Amino acid sequence: MTSLKLDPIDIRILDEIQREGRITKLALAERVGISPTPCWTRLRRLEKAGIISGYHARLALRLVTPVTTVLMEVTLGAHRQADFDRFERAIKTIPEVVACWSVGGGVDYVLKVMARDIDCYQRLVDNLLQREIGIDRYFTYIVTKTVKDDVVLPVAELVTTTTPD
Repeated sequence: MTSLKLDPIDIRILDEIQREGRITKLALAERVGISPTPCWTRLRRLEKAGIISGYHARLALRLVTPVTTVLMEVTLGAHRQADFDRFERAIKTIPEVVACWSVGGGVDYVLKVMARDIDCYQRLVDNLLQREIGIDRYFTYIVTKTVKDDVVLPVAELVTTTTPD
């Protein structure tokens, strides 16, 4: 897989667009220090390459309804590829599971679950266990306070840049 070469201007575009997805083309160009047409061309290139995969609104759902965030560690009973595939297919169909990571270490998966309350979460877990999707053990961690939940990725710190042409 060949990765797209990014220069410092591309990095600034990515940083700005993820902080303010509704920014105008003109304002984006001004913030990154280039004229609007080349800025728009670069933005389209980043979108076409899939680096910008969408534009989303961040919701303050707790202003509308109670929400409980739960982190769940899951260990499967068997570790064949078919077991992982069955579990992953099932998890992808559950809207309350908003994130699922396959991890190395003492457990197989870490899930982020959003439920109305603990009772709703427990009903979800009971349903998962009844579906027999391979769960051997699970551990539940109730989030009592969100210290940091940043959706802005540290692009400049993670990406090696090239010099502009």
